[in-house]
Amino acid sequence: MSVRELVVLGTASQAPTRHRNHNGYLLRWDGEAILFDPGEGTQRQFTLAGVSAASVDRICITHFHGDHCLGLPGMIMRLSLDAGSLPVPVHYPASGQPHFERLRFATAGQEHVPVDACPVTTPGVIHQDDLMTIRAVELSHRVDAVGYRVEEPDRRHLIVDRLDALGITGPSIGLLQEHGSIDHDGRTVNLEEVSEHRRGQVFAFVMDTRWCPGALHLAAGADLLVCESTFLDVHADMAEEYGHLTARQAGRLAREAGVGRLVLTHFSRRYADEQVFADEARQEFDGDVVLAEDLMRIPVPPRI
Repeated sequence: MSVRELVVLGTASQAPTRHRNHNGYLLRWDGEAILFDPGEGTQRQFTLAGVSAASVDRICITHFHGDHCLGLPGMIMRLSLDAGSLPVPVHYPASGQPHFERLRFATAGQEHVPVDACPVTTPGVIHQDDLMTIRAVELSHRVDAVGYRVEEPDRRHLIVDRLDALGITGPSIGLLQEHGSIDHDGRTVNLEEVSEHRRGQVFAFVMDTRWCPGALHLAAGADLLVCESTFLDVHADMAEEYGHLTARQAGRLAREAGVGRLVLTHFSRRYADEQVFADEARQEFDGDVVLAEDLMRIPVPPRI
């Protein structure tokens, strides 16, 4: 059975707290697993979440501030130790190559683990196969940063009543899907007659950034948007200065982009009541808002 969900491994900004680890987000998508921004302590969070670290097929890093990448050396060694999928592709902003090299070879033994370095040099498609397309888009932070967008290909959804009306059953259905048309009962039946267009699901990952066009581009029509909300609106000037979003801006982003479910994360430890983040986001967005907590599992909403 296919699973599409976000496993939240860490939700703190800059410094971990008693209840929030450094960043880490695992997207499980029909047997594939993409790890976003492995911060310090990510290996242990996998254990606590009850998910195999060896399941990671791909790693995407938004930028090279420590809370988003210091877990990379450990994950590289863990994938080797647990016989994970190697070489593991690692995507990251190309300007951060020196930081990547230091993390890539941080400890003795790492040099023997095969890693497929995939620096993002220009925005656009960074990976594509039958299951998904992954895009990287520039964001606006204090250092070069990118966000990521995972898109399922659009498909045709078969309508059972129409198939039954024409008497199309069994292997004929597979042939119709494969070839786009079949000869049946003396006539040609096209796939369009017995199906409807279904737009693929979309996951968007918008981490450390000011409000910018790139964030809107990433989030457009996303079924699930993971969005940083480091500050509350009372500190909007500080958010702009340090290259972050407020919870209210995250809500505005979800509203303007037509998002299905908004996941708020990357919370500053300066705030005692984190529920206020969700309250502020809902001032702008009347859809589904989730206040992320470590080890939470959040399903990708099904398309209607």
